[in-house]
Amino acid sequence: MKKLVFIFLFVALVGVTVAAVLREEIGDQIFSRAVETAVTRDVVANLSDGMHVALCGSGSPLPDPKRAGPCSAVIIADKIFIVDIGGGAVRRMGEMGLAPGAVQALLLTHFHSDHIDGMGELMLQRWAGGGRTAPLPVYAPEGVTAIVDGVNAAYAADAQYRIAHHGADIMPPSGAGGEARPFALDAAQADRVIYDEGGIKITAFLVDHAPVSPAVGYRFDYKGRSLVFSGDTAQNSAVAEACSGCDILIHEVLNAEMVGKMGKAMQKAGRPRLEKIMADIPDYHATPVEAAETAQAAGAKFLVFSHIVPAVPIDYLEAYYLKGTEAVFDGPIVLGQDGMLFSLPANKNSIEQDQLL
Repeated sequence: MKKLVFIFLFVALVGVTVAAVLREEIGDQIFSRAVETAVTRDVVANLSDGMHVALCGSGSPLPDPKRAGPCSAVIIADKIFIVDIGGGAVRRMGEMGLAPGAVQALLLTHFHSDHIDGMGELMLQRWAGGGRTAPLPVYAPEGVTAIVDGVNAAYAADAQYRIAHHGADIMPPSGAGGEARPFALDAAQADRVIYDEGGIKITAFLVDHAPVSPAVGYRFDYKGRSLVFSGDTAQNSAVAEACSGCDILIHEVLNAEMVGKMGKAMQKAGRPRLEKIMADIPDYHATPVEAAETAQAAGAKFLVFSHIVPAVPIDYLEAYYLKGTEAVFDGPIVLGQDGMLFSLPANKNSIEQDQLL
């Protein structure tokens, strides 16, 4: 009997050892294949001629396990333009197969923290991954120079460490950081073309995010296709005017009913500061129904919600979040999620949707 027990234990031990060895070998193979797939993946190269927009962050300052901070990547030819760069968005770009090294420029809608707090990481990854010899151009309303200078100062030591470690041929000193490209808008001139090269035209326009001022949205035009970002704004006719029949309107959104419930919960929990914040924020954002009304007035063909407030962590909540929108907008409505890709083939009318995560 003791002999049988010994044999059983021996066989079990051998089995555990073999399993551990196999697990290591299988793990090695899985990791090697995953690395090869990730390194060779090139989303941009596989896109058709036209304009494409990927949501690299559809969230807000409120925690959302499914969403990084505000960030959209507009891909035209081999160029990537980033609109806002919230926390976690650069890592999300990596997950989506979008190389920061390919970023042509960053466009900021305004200077709230959740729209700029990924800027340093984007500058670093673009420089390191792209071997850039010139800083990242940062287009934004006046006031951006101080912000870019501040980020550059905060990352100055980091840049020197990386040059010393990897060498100036890998990390060209002239490519570190960002370079502000401020533009002015006011009541007399509420919109301005800020980029017009290679058939790509980008127009900035003023929106209403008071007391945040200036705050802007952006319109992209390329080969007969158009894309508009509302930026953060209360319901605003300027967005409809900028869209004016655009293919896709990407509009920020805040569900006031849900935020109101959060405010009541804060009150009940004895958290007056957060209760006050929940009471304040609806006045400078648009509700889902208001954004849908804007899309309808604009004649937009497709409406995408981003900068989702509050978090929508489970799909079951989407119908509640979007309540009332279908009654006021005739076209498709999508509640944005990170990884979504929307494509506008050149000189056509189709709108295609895919997923990069």
